[in-house]
Amino acid sequence: MAHAPIRLCLTCASRTLPRYLASSRFNKNLHYGGRHSEESYRSSKNTGNNSQRMKILAAVVGATIVSSESEEENAGKYIEGLPTYSAKDVMLRDGSDLENKESLASRVWISYKEGVYDVTDFVSQHPGGEKLLIGAGGPIEPFWALYAVHKKPYVYDLLAEYRIGNLSKADIVVEDSDDPYGNEPSRHPVFNINNLKPFNAEPPLNVLADNFITPNELFYVRNHHPVPDIEPDEYELQIEGIGFEEPVSLTLSDLQQLEQHTVTAAIQCAGNRRADMLQHKPVRGMNWGGAAISNATWSGPKLCDLLKHLGWDEEKFPSVKHVWADGLDYGPDGTSYGASILIEKAMDPRQDVILALKMNGEELPRDHGYPVRLVAPGVVGARNVKWVGSITLSEEESHSHWQRRDYKGFNPSVDWHNVDFDDKYAVSIQNQPVTSMVCDPLDGASVQIVDNKIHLKGYAFSGAGAKIIRVDVTLDDGTTWHTAELQQDDSPLNRCWSWSIWEGDIPLPEGAKAGDEVKVTCCAIDSNYNRQPEKVKNIWNLRGCLSNSWHSISVNLK
Repeated sequence: MAHAPIRLCLTCASRTLPRYLASSRFNKNLHYGGRHSEESYRSSKNTGNNSQRMKILAAVVGATIVSSESEEENAGKYIEGLPTYSAKDVMLRDGSDLENKESLASRVWISYKEGVYDVTDFVSQHPGGEKLLIGAGGPIEPFWALYAVHKKPYVYDLLAEYRIGNLSKADIVVEDSDDPYGNEPSRHPVFNINNLKPFNAEPPLNVLADNFITPNELFYVRNHHPVPDIEPDEYELQIEGIGFEEPVSLTLSDLQQLEQHTVTAAIQCAGNRRADMLQHKPVRGMNWGGAAISNATWSGPKLCDLLKHLGWDEEKFPSVKHVWADGLDYGPDGTSYGASILIEKAMDPRQDVILALKMNGEELPRDHGYPVRLVAPGVVGARNVKWVGSITLSEEESHSHWQRRDYKGFNPSVDWHNVDFDDKYAVSIQNQPVTSMVCDPLDGASVQIVDNKIHLKGYAFSGAGAKIIRVDVTLDDGTTWHTAELQQDDSPLNRCWSWSIWEGDIPLPEGAKAGDEVKVTCCAIDSNYNRQPEKVKNIWNLRGCLSNSWHSISVNLK
């Protein structure tokens, strides 16, 4: 078999070479690459002889890497004679207790294919820092799928140095055919799971803000029922209600033939940041952190274009006030998830309401509504119905439980003993208020001081199309504020549906030094000059919805 030519990044390989030269593995592989010593490598480096350095690198790395294709194929294969470990053995060594050497969790184990690896000693050398720990205690493949830079020959070879055993073949998940959740899609193991059945999860905060466009695999998941498995050839969308004598059925192909529009929009769960409200007073609902929000590009026909295509004219039917959307996901009682949006939102072409067929340029993932999702930009996630099976034009809002008996706001003195969901002031949530979060570093983390500053990063978002115009950050409880830099799309001020990523090197308060604890607070302002409220106690509500007070964390300086 002819070997493919070695293509190696000189800089990256140079970083790993001294470790190869010092390893027993290198000494055992002399027959592959010849008797190159570390001294000859250093000599070539000092004289600037890059050609010689490349030859040395090729010979050394060639001991185990002949091409990226062959190395990827061989990496992680079963090796006779190595001990066998279970997935639980790996999970217990997740690096969550690095300082306690008596704890199993002081080690960092991962698995790759059939291999088990102890990478504890590599954590401090990892270019991405402690983000390596996000994948600790489980398979590394999902993370490499997101960070493809790892799929390099020298990385596979480096990983092999930490191989300690084989993964047990007994760790195979057997699906229960009687379980309504037995046919769920696969999910990324990085998720913080709030509920397993139905599945509800959010990515880690310090990963969320790494991407202006959230990868599909990291987009938060909010499900109310088992995820339906819909065959595209069998799919039908039913349009009915006022103005239609008979329901009209459309196939997926029909929707694909209409003019397609792409909109960048963040979708945020009504319960995002509920954990902040829980710190003030108990609420009912899943304990969402601050990552139940994600940003994506959505593509499909506009809802207003579809209705006009079918001959529906808003002026002829002024009694229509609401557009219902009902999903094809069903609970144990046979009820599907449903919600409604206002007709003004649905029929204004500048409001960009679409029936999304694609997400980030790809077919909608099952967890996010395949084959069709209603995307109503700027509107709370609860109204962005997934797996849409029917659209209904009505004089009144949806009768769905989640429209009438949930996702509403109340004053802080209303609790479950005196709540009235039918109160005329208990309006169903549509648009969302301005909010922001500190995503990186995490609360309690140690942060390096550089030029008397610390680096901070997070997101900001506002509903109804309002654009973020500023994010203010304070390290001294509001005595001094600093304005962060914003990463945004080029949308107009009041037709912005995406979030903003904020980032900055923020000066420390006078006298702050290594070893001190500093409180970090962020506050966003949108294009309507709406500003986040300072304290959560004044916006607390019994369902923990629309939590948007200033966000604060504490960090340790080093």
